Amino acid sequence: MTFLVGVLGGLLLTPDGRQWLRNPTVMLGDRANASAPPVGLPVSQPVAVVAAAPPIPAVTPLSARLAQGPLRIGVFGDSMADGLYTGLYRDLRDEPKITVTRFSEVSTGLSRYDYVDIQAKTERQIGETPIDVAVVLFGTNDAQGISLDGVIHDFGTDGWKAAYATRIDNLVAMLRGRDVAVYWVGLPRMKSARFDGRMALINGVVEARMKALGVPYLETTGLTSNEEGGYEAYLPNDSGRKVLMRANDGIHMSMAGYLRISAPVAERLKRDAGLDRPQPAPALTPVG
Repeated sequence: MTFLVGVLGGLLLTPDGRQWLRNPTVMLGDRANASAPPVGLPVSQPVAVVAAAPPIPAVTPLSARLAQGPLRIGVFGDSMADGLYTGLYRDLRDEPKITVTRFSEVSTGLSRYDYVDIQAKTERQIGETPIDVAVVLFGTNDAQGISLDGVIHDFGTDGWKAAYATRIDNLVAMLRGRDVAVYWVGLPRMKSARFDGRMALINGVVEARMKALGVPYLETTGLTSNEEGGYEAYLPNDSGRKVLMRANDGIHMSMAGYLRISAPVAERLKRDAGLDRPQPAPALTPVG
């Protein structure tokens, strides 16, 4: 409970504020300035985007895992995933057979492995704390150039898409190679049209890779858009009453917003684990 209160308290602060002060060159989203190529490194030339999926092993179904013991869910990603974790924790806290653990870290992503190598970090995390399911949400910090094999691939170029796709594939392959089921959550609608376009590009690459890899992709853009398909901070809840869903930055969510995007993820996990079906009543012990 203390940890949950801490997470909720953190969501009330300026998103990634403390990390920005400690790492001023690693900024959020459309304020990132790291896409400029370092001096002396060549800029990428257009190349074909990766299309073929690498061989990735099948994983144990969630229902079979649950029959063996508690279903251990880990949430990976950036500050957006911090909020998703809190929503999932609240959605699933009454399920005695499920645990939810936060592995996310603010100001991280798949573009800047020179800052935090997510592949190595995730491998280390699940080695220390084994899990059955990885729920992944990256992207708000990824509209930056990717340095790969001595070449800087500018954001949005074919070279960048290929490099980003490769990092996605490698992360999924590592997780599934350790019998961890992967569920990837898409980025929500953003207030800034420019930033929204960048996040839509990232969503497009991610969704294509999940389809190729056979990994569930849960989109959130529709959930976080108004009836016209645009951004709106206040959206109707299940009762039809408009509720504040977004943080002041137009990027992150309010608690109500995180619950909005976590609900379908929790429902999908429970369905795949067989928890959406009526559970058999315990056998009665005869008296006398």
